[in-house]
Amino acid sequence: MSDLKTTPLTELHQSLGAKMVPFAGYSMPVQYPMGIMKEHLHTRAKAGLFDVSHMGQVILRADSYEMVAAAFERLVPMDVLGLPEGRQRYGLFTNEAGGIEDDLMFANRGDHLFVVVNAACKDADIARIKAALEPEIAVTPVTDRALVALQGPAAEAALEALVPGVAAMRFMDVATFAYEGAELWISRSGYTGEDGYEISVPETAADGFAKAILAHPDVEPIGLGARDSLRLEGGLCLYGHDIDGETRPLEAALGWAIQKVRRPGGARAGGFPGAEAVFGDLGGAAPRKRVGLLPEGRAPMREGVELFATAEGGEPIGRVTSGGFGPTVGGPVAMGYVAAEQAAVDTQIFGELRGKRMPVTIAPLPFVAANFKR
Repeated sequence: MSDLKTTPLTELHQSLGAKMVPFAGYSMPVQYPMGIMKEHLHTRAKAGLFDVSHMGQVILRADSYEMVAAAFERLVPMDVLGLPEGRQRYGLFTNEAGGIEDDLMFANRGDHLFVVVNAACKDADIARIKAALEPEIAVTPVTDRALVALQGPAAEAALEALVPGVAAMRFMDVATFAYEGAELWISRSGYTGEDGYEISVPETAADGFAKAILAHPDVEPIGLGARDSLRLEGGLCLYGHDIDGETRPLEAALGWAIQKVRRPGGARAGGFPGAEAVFGDLGGAAPRKRVGLLPEGRAPMREGVELFATAEGGEPIGRVTSGGFGPTVGGPVAMGYVAAEQAAVDTQIFGELRGKRMPVTIAPLPFVAANFKR
């Protein structure tokens, strides 16, 4: 643990009794004394505060937003040029085979592009952006700010009490607000399927800001354990597990993230790594598909469990990539990949646990309906 990086909120986590674990090179809270199950259910019912300062924050700047957006479209199959000011969008870095190198969020901040990437990939992502865009585009990693997420149905009221004006934001809006002399970069988004916000705050103000949020009676600190079960119930991918460099967007059921203007026949079709392979899947040619999985009984099926079409014999048709107990669902839930011909909702397949095949039903995603403010 002594070799791990820390976040500006590490001392706060320790003072709150967090159990700290290594994650993506950082010492991070996996749970607090409340425990993962109660943390999960509290977030669904009220609001939870997550430290996500291990994520990578990057600013891309040039003479105009249009210059930055056009350049960034060389790396992602998303419509960056058409993103309105004050709005954020989900994106994917692709490789030459059409695989997903990372997923990310990017926001039009008026005169620059603000990008948030995954912690485990941030060094590689920043190197990728710099190699592709510099010196035309100035690429500046943000190293002096924390990042926190406030999630749950009470998030709006809790944050509005501290930062008046945030209640008017819609899902995927981004804006800058002031808090006791500190500049907050706020997006109405998150990784739980619940309404909420992600807030970039100067590291010097992070501890005081987090304590002020936690002082609200509806807010509790939430660790990585509940963050994972919340995103799993929300049908959201975890990089390195549900998506990776060998997974193409259509296989991952992420085709919705590719806007029409970047698809064949669009005004700016292609031009990103692996476009030909990605476009080849658009006609339904992807050999496998990410699906929801509902195991029968109470035993969770976790990552790596092989999936079969029949109770006996035959070769695997896929495997589980994320799985565990869903506290809101009240039973085990999982996601994984299966052969396209077995991917229809309500199809019964089998997962092999300790040498025994157990029934699993293909289920629609998400397991818990999203509660975003549209």
